[in-house]
Amino acid sequence: MYVQDTIAAISTPLGEGGIGVIRVSGPGAGPIAATIFRKKRDGGLLSHRFYYGEVVDPGSGDTLDEALLVMMRAPRSYTREDLVEIQCHGGYLVVQRLLDLVLRQGARLAEPGEFTKRAFLNGRIDLVQAEAVIDVIRSKTDAALTLAQHQRGGLLSERIAAVRERLVHALALVEAHIDFPEEEVGSLTTAEIGRLAGEAATGIENLLAGFSEGKVLREGVSVLIAGKPNVGKSSLLNTLLREKRAIVTSVPGTTRDIIEEVVNIGGLPVRMLDTAGVRETDDIVEQEGVRLTLERIPQADLVLFMVDGSRPFDSEDRMIMAALGPARVIMVQNKSDLPAAIELPVELAETEKVAISTLTGAGIERLRAMIRDAFLHGRAVDGREFVALSRARHRDALVKAQGFVARFGDSLAAGVGLELLAWELREALQAVGEVTGETTPDEVLDLIFSRFCIGK
Repeated sequence: MYVQDTIAAISTPLGEGGIGVIRVSGPGAGPIAATIFRKKRDGGLLSHRFYYGEVVDPGSGDTLDEALLVMMRAPRSYTREDLVEIQCHGGYLVVQRLLDLVLRQGARLAEPGEFTKRAFLNGRIDLVQAEAVIDVIRSKTDAALTLAQHQRGGLLSERIAAVRERLVHALALVEAHIDFPEEEVGSLTTAEIGRLAGEAATGIENLLAGFSEGKVLREGVSVLIAGKPNVGKSSLLNTLLREKRAIVTSVPGTTRDIIEEVVNIGGLPVRMLDTAGVRETDDIVEQEGVRLTLERIPQADLVLFMVDGSRPFDSEDRMIMAALGPARVIMVQNKSDLPAAIELPVELAETEKVAISTLTGAGIERLRAMIRDAFLHGRAVDGREFVALSRARHRDALVKAQGFVARFGDSLAAGVGLELLAWELREALQAVGEVTGETTPDEVLDLIFSRFCIGK
């Protein structure tokens, strides 16, 4: 458990802005507010009401700034402690001076994520909801934000709780037999234990099934555009971005470095990589660009192998094909507005293909749908009930729980005595508890919250 001292931090980005917010939480929040804030009207600070006034240095009597202040008394606050938020003008210097003043009154600077950590430790949210807070802040698409908000709101926690409830019930029946061995366990009780374990196993399986979609929504994916010079790679990037980001000319070798931009494709955050055209060249700079392209192909989550449909498949195209290896690939045949002159080799017969024209826009929406479906498999991710695992930590803990539950079920079916099976259920409960924070080691908690920004 943490030391119940008073912490403070700037909760808005540093720099110039309309307002800056200082957050103070802990037993000293109220006294600090009373010391440095002068309301325009007499009276105390009532909870959950905004007050207009001035922030004054009690040592010098100098006024730092006019401000708004809100006091949120425990337990009706973000941290379930007394919490004060002061809104002043958003200049870097005035916000920093206000924070320094608060720290001089006895607060200490908060650690990264410490406000949310206190909300977790005080039971306001579980660990899944706490992690979702940072995902809400970092979301790049509406779908990613929807997933994060559902997790923050407790939808994922509810499904994990349903699994835990069945494991607890099954363990209670098993331990009742251990405590009262003289009572013979009937077939109905054994069947009930098996049913509960089976439902828990199904719940875990359903949660794990959505991990791949949840992970890519939270983290995004990398999609690399590979092709020989002048097939339209930079034009495709500009088309997907709906802005002119890459230089497009008729001169081969215009792109010599890797250009990266994030684009929203059907709710999926996609990091698009436009690469140098692959060809034999004497230009040292272009050679380095080609080397980087071939090096990055295996690292991408998806490769758009782009060819010019109006030209034959040649040795430069084969250079790229040889570098694909086991990469996930979509063949993009550009310039569909021109007469077709390409014949793809048999090695690419089973590869997904789409014909497009970056000039007319034909096929672009089809390509966008194919990129999205390569990762989300056509799954709707914007509904009220959409919920999925999105972190490897969650997946690993549930895979561990799944193993214990499976061994329990196999042993139960084989007729192993119940007194020998309680351990598997306890370990399964331990693993499930790691997801929501009930049994998560302190060092893991520290690592999770260290990734938050200070002030949250």
